[in-house]
Amino acid sequence: MPLKKNDFIEIEFTAKTKEGNIFDSNIKEDLQKINPQIQAKPLIIVLGQEMFLKSVEDFLIEKNIGEYKVELSPEKAFGNRNPELIKRIPMKVFKEQQINPIPGAIFNFDGRIGKILSASGGRILTDFNNPIAGKDVIYDINVKRIVTDLNEKVKSIIEFLFRKDFEFKIEEKKIVLNVDKGMKQFAGLFKDKFKDILGLDLEVKEIENKKNIDKEQ
Repeated sequence: MPLKKNDFIEIEFTAKTKEGNIFDSNIKEDLQKINPQIQAKPLIIVLGQEMFLKSVEDFLIEKNIGEYKVELSPEKAFGNRNPELIKRIPMKVFKEQQINPIPGAIFNFDGRIGKILSASGGRILTDFNNPIAGKDVIYDINVKRIVTDLNEKVKSIIEFLFRKDFEFKIEEKKIVLNVDKGMKQFAGLFKDKFKDILGLDLEVKEIENKKNIDKEQ
C-alpha cells in the first residue's frame, strides 16, 4: 500500500555527505561513529508534517515499505552556505562566559549554533551556517512499518513537539495531556496540530513536578 500524507511510519536511517561522512543516524553501528554516548532508538515520523527533512518526506509519499536511497542537492537538503551568516563576535562575549574560543569549537549562542573559524585580536570569526550547508547529502532510509496503534502515534507527536515523554490518556475523541507546571499555555498552542493529524481534540492539564512532590514528602 503506497504511503500517503499523515501516515505514521517507523524508519531506520543514516544520513551522510556525498563524500561518505555520516552526520545523523538512528542505527547503532552508524551512530557510534558520530557520538558513542547517544543511544540508538526507533524513530516514528508523520509524513507531510516536517518531522523529518521535508525533501525526504516528500520522496517517501507514494512509496511502499522498504529500503531507499535518497540523494539530495544542497537546495533540497540544508541549503547553500550564506556568507552573511559568518559574523565577527567581540572577545568579551566569550570572556563573560569564561569560554576559550578555539578554532573549530562549536558553541550555542542563544539557540544559534556557531563554529569558531578563527580567533585573533579582539573579534572572533564565527560561522552560523548549518555544518552541512552547501553539501550534497545521501539518506539511506528503511521504512520498516506503517504505525497503526493510536497510543504510539500520540507518543511520537508528543516526543517530537516537546522533546519529553509526557503522560497522556485517550478519552473518546480527545487526548488528555499532563504537562509540567508552567507549560499548559505552551502545550495548548499545538491543539490544531493534534486535530489536523489525528482528528482528536487536546485537553492540557498541569501537574506538579514529580521531583518536587518527592522532595516535599
